[in-house]
Amino acid sequence: MLKLYGGQRSRASIVQWYLEELSIPYEFVLLDMATGEHQQPEYLAINPIGKVPAIEDGNFKLWESGAILLYIAEKHDKLPNSLEERSIWSQWVLFANSTLATGLFVEASREKEAPKLLTALEGILNQTPYILGEEFTVVDVAVGSILAYVPMMLPIDLSPYPVILDYIKRITQRPAFQKTIGKG
Repeated sequence: MLKLYGGQRSRASIVQWYLEELSIPYEFVLLDMATGEHQQPEYLAINPIGKVPAIEDGNFKLWESGAILLYIAEKHDKLPNSLEERSIWSQWVLFANSTLATGLFVEASREKEAPKLLTALEGILNQTPYILGEEFTVVDVAVGSILAYVPMMLPIDLSPYPVILDYIKRITQRPAFQKTIGKG
């Protein structure tokens, strides 16, 4: 069984959300970050950087939430067949973890980056219900989780972005979201 390592209020909940969306059984290993459990040799053997989340799937170890999301999607045949389409999906997952998260969560860049990022996403989501079209995908877990954190954690006024607000409402009402990120 897949083991997911995480801490309280960590990006492990994003991976949990996707595992729940796909009804994949997993064991969640909660590390006590306050006592440095993630810096102990046992965990550093899984992720030498000492960050969460990380997974063990049999003998396979992987860390970084975006890489884990894409691994789960590919393992469970949830990625498109063509290299070009898979690359677009990867682009969005990487965008969520780097460009979007940094642009919204890093206070020094927020004022400049947030309006550009949110305006572009508003335009995309104005065309389709989900980032890549009509169906909810791993891309929506990656991008949607970052957007869903905004009203929970950040002083960003989303009222100029009604389509994004509608998107956040739709994804946060999903049972798998409620069971993971939404419970906290």
